[in-house]
Parts: sequence; C-alpha cells; structure tokens
Amino acid sequence: MTTHKEHVEIAHKESFITKYIFSTDHKTIARQYLITGVIWGVIGMILSWFMRLQLAYPNQPMPFLETILGKWAEGGILKPEFYAALITIHGTIMVFFLLTAGLTGTFANYLIPLQIGARDMAFPVLNMLSYWVFFAASVVMLISFFVQTGPAGAGWTMYPPLSALKNAIPGADVGATLWLVSMALFIVSSLLGALNYITTTLNFRTKGMSMGRLPITVWGMFVTAILGLLSFPVLLAGAIMLIFDREFGTSFYVPSGLVLGGQPVPHEGGNPILWQHLFWFLGHPEVYIVAIPAFSLVGEILATNARKPLFAYKVCVGAILGIGALSLIVWGHHMYVSGMNPILGEIFVITTLVISFPTAILIFNYIVTIWRGNLRFNSAMLFTLGFLGLFIPGALTGAFLATAPVDIQLHDTYFVVAHFHFTMATSAAFGMFAGVYHWFPKMFGRMMNEKLGKIHFWGSFIGVYLIFFPMFFQGIAGVPRRYYSFTEYNFTSQFVGLNKFITIAALIVGAVQLIFLFNFFWGMFRGPKAEKNPWKSTTLEWQIDSPPPHGNWGPELPVVYRAPYEYSVPGAEDDYIPQTVPVKIETR
Repeated sequence: MTTHKEHVEIAHKESFITKYIFSTDHKTIARQYLITGVIWGVIGMILSWFMRLQLAYPNQPMPFLETILGKWAEGGILKPEFYAALITIHGTIMVFFLLTAGLTGTFANYLIPLQIGARDMAFPVLNMLSYWVFFAASVVMLISFFVQTGPAGAGWTMYPPLSALKNAIPGADVGATLWLVSMALFIVSSLLGALNYITTTLNFRTKGMSMGRLPITVWGMFVTAILGLLSFPVLLAGAIMLIFDREFGTSFYVPSGLVLGGQPVPHEGGNPILWQHLFWFLGHPEVYIVAIPAFSLVGEILATNARKPLFAYKVCVGAILGIGALSLIVWGHHMYVSGMNPILGEIFVITTLVISFPTAILIFNYIVTIWRGNLRFNSAMLFTLGFLGLFIPGALTGAFLATAPVDIQLHDTYFVVAHFHFTMATSAAFGMFAGVYHWFPKMFGRMMNEKLGKIHFWGSFIGVYLIFFPMFFQGIAGVPRRYYSFTEYNFTSQFVGLNKFITIAALIVGAVQLIFLFNFFWGMFRGPKAEKNPWKSTTLEWQIDSPPPHGNWGPELPVVYRAPYEYSVPGAEDDYIPQTVPVKIETR
C-alpha cells in the first residue's frame, strides 16, 4: 500500500472529446466498456436467433432472411457455411467481447479505484488505450461480416487444420484472418487492462485499506487480472503461429499427408493438437476470467441486500484464490477425445474435480450469507439469486464432463452446450445484470425502474431454463452440437418439435432484453435522481456523490477503519457502518 500526496484540481475542465471519447478517467472508460459490451451482447443475441430459426424450421423458406443476410440466405434458407459462421461469431462475441471485456472492463475499471480509495487507475493513459484497442478489435470483427467469403466459420475454438488452410471452407478465408487479428488486438487490450488492475490494487490503496479489508469485488477483479496476465499471452502466441501457417507457409499446426480438393497440402511436421493445448490453456481459465468477476459482484450484492456480513469473508477470498490457481491446471479436460495419454487424462480428471471444492465453498458461504438475513428483493438481489440458481446446475453437470469415461460419450453434444450456458454464459450475464442494477445509481446518478427490472429478471430466469435445460436431454440422447439440421438422422429428428419450443423461448427471452435496454437508457437520461447511498452500503464508493466527481475524493483521500461488510452490528445506530467510520464511535 502506498500513501501518495498530490495536488487535486477541484475545478477540472475538459472538452467533449477528452471527457467522453478519449478520456483517461476510469469511470468514463468503464461506461465505454459497458455500452460497447451491451451493443455486442445485442448483436450476439440476434445471431443466436438466426441459428435457432434454422434449427426450428429447417429447409423452410423465410424471405426476410434473404432481405437481411443476402447471399447467405438465398431463397430464404440459411446456407450451411453461414450457419457455421454464426456459431463461430456468436461464441466469440459472447465469451470475449461481452462476458470478458464487457463484464471485467466495466466493473474492474469502475470499482477498483473507488473501492480502494484511489483517484484513478495507476496508468490512466494505458487504461484509455486498453479500451480503444478493444474498440479496434471490435471494428475488425465487425468488418469480417462484410468480406466476400464471409466471417470466420471454423468454430469459436478455430481448430486447425480446418482454420489453418485458407481454401478449406469459405469461413477459413479472409474472415478467419480477420478473426485472428481481432483476437490478437483483444488480447493486447486485456493485457493492458490486467496490468493496470494489478498495479492499482497493490500500490494505490488508501490509508487503512489493507488487503484484508478489500471488498470481495476487488479481490475478484484482482485474481481475474492475474489469470488474464498468465493465460492470454499463450493464446496470443498460438494465434500468431496460426496466422503464420495461413499466410507464410509455416507448419506449426498442419500435419503432413493432408489432401484438399484432390491435391496434397504442401505442409508437413505440424501438430493440430498443439493448438488445442494453447487454446484451452487460455480457454479454461477464461471460464473463470468470466465467472470470478460475476462471483465477486454477487457476493457484494448479497451482503448488502441480506443486511449481513459476508459469511466467512477470509474463506471466500481463499476460495477465489484457490479457484484462480487451480484453473490453470485443468485445461486438458477439453481434450479427452484428442488421443492424449490416458494417464495424463486421469490427472486432468483429478484437478478438474478438485477445483469444485473451492467453488462449492464459495457457493455455500453465499447461501449462508442469505440464511436468516433481512432480505431486500430489489432487481440486483433477484439477479444475484438467479446467478446461484443458474450456476449450481451448471456446476453439478460439470462433474459429469470432468470424468473422462462419461465425457467421451457426452463430448460435443448438446449436453456440453447446456452445461456451459448455465455455468459460464447465462450465470455470468446474470452477475453482470446484477452489477448494472446495483451500481447504476453510482455510475449515472440516476435510478433504473424497479418494476421493469423485476419483469426483466423473471422473464430472463424462466426463459433460460426453458431454452437450455432441455438441451441436457438432447445431449444424453447423443445429439451432436453445431449440426445444421436435425432432420438428417432418425435419432435427431425426434427433437425437431423440441427445437421449435426452444426457439420460441429464445425469441421471447430476447424480447425481454429489450425491456432492459429501455430501462437502461431511460434511466440514464430520465430516471429519478439517485441518493449518495441508496442501498445503505458500507464500501467506500457509496460515501461520495453519485456520480463521483473527477478525482473521486476531493482534496483528501478517505481513511479506512474497518472491514467491508459491517451490517446489522449490535448496538449500532444504523444497520450498516461505512468503512470510513472510526471504530470508537460505532455504538451509541
């Protein structure tokens, strides 16, 4: 912890460009990440609608599809190669652009300086650069939709040799190159952000803010940044090698003996399994790069709305550290069917099952935090409870996929689709929604509509179960994921009716998100003015104006005297005691 004295300019003047576009203020950068993430989330959701329409009504012409998609849906029927592209881009957008940049970029940027009592990030210009590199990655990914051969279509995991040979499929041509360039830019952006988050947390804590007094949110973002710093460079190296294979004739991933279009492929010596190791060394920590921030937001909101201290705070911190450490040694469970040595596979079975212990401890601590609490069921609280209701079935089904003999049967089926949508996608999205509803008053100085928020929650929560829970049964029946149509085989055609049901549910859930969008932008400009501390919270950010001024704290930095979650303290005047209140005056 560093004590730093500085001159503070209270009357800080900025132009429109320096305040809203090329801003170095962590609060503005957080809002930029949030709005960009929301836009990408809408795009990703629309792409999923196109996929669901194809699965529900295969080979049935829909003229509006040709109007929207042009040559990729001639005659109103989606082309198989574009269906593969939809899967690729939908997965990329949701995993990386929404749930990584949108979630961590928003809340790490906004909360870390405020909750540790800092004026800004350690490197404000680098922070601004991290967003604009992410924006550049977004632009490149968007451009890939409009190239002649279409966007990348080799799956969001981009397995070679399909992705390494430019003429293998239309989706392996220019669109795949743009995908790789976009991901390289995204990784650079993530690394710049991670360096800032780690440095700020370690060196810019205010007086009294020891590591043992950090809110659980800061711990989550801190561990997430360390994970990103260790794992993202591996995928960056892998992506650069794949670009070299595609553009310069190297053979990192392309083995000898391949024949394409009746002609031998002029590559030899490569190994496509190398890409799987490099990709999943990032890919599985990525699950926790998404989940840990959501977990930390949920813990903060649960304590606030249960009016109880977070149960076993130090154990929760230890569980997050354990999850982060173990997440780096479990990537091989994605590769049980790749031909790896069975002994190595058993090692990954053990490490994958072991990581469930700190995860279960964190979940149980959250449940005990709720137990006999004075619960307030506002929108943020509902989404935190929804997070638990989605993550738990996802985690339980993960035990099946962690066990090699079972995973071999379920690998690449709809069971996997259901599992990761519960565990990673929708649960993390619910954590992000909870964070938006909870910190919206602090971000924008206004309140969102609670009634609309509750409609948004119930429509989303019920809808997620209607969409993804039936997929477990499809996967147990052996239905492969990523198939263009269910009508080709008898064992899949029985699920065409179920696919129609899932598609209708997906469209309804998408419509429910329009309620959130209206509430979000209406609240931003027309919502009621927010109080300084509408939730009666204890952490530092709620002790200053909403929204906070430039520099956050005025001429003097706050001083911290106590732990972050002192709710319902016996003998206290109120049911919460802010961290800035000295211990000696906490009681009557």
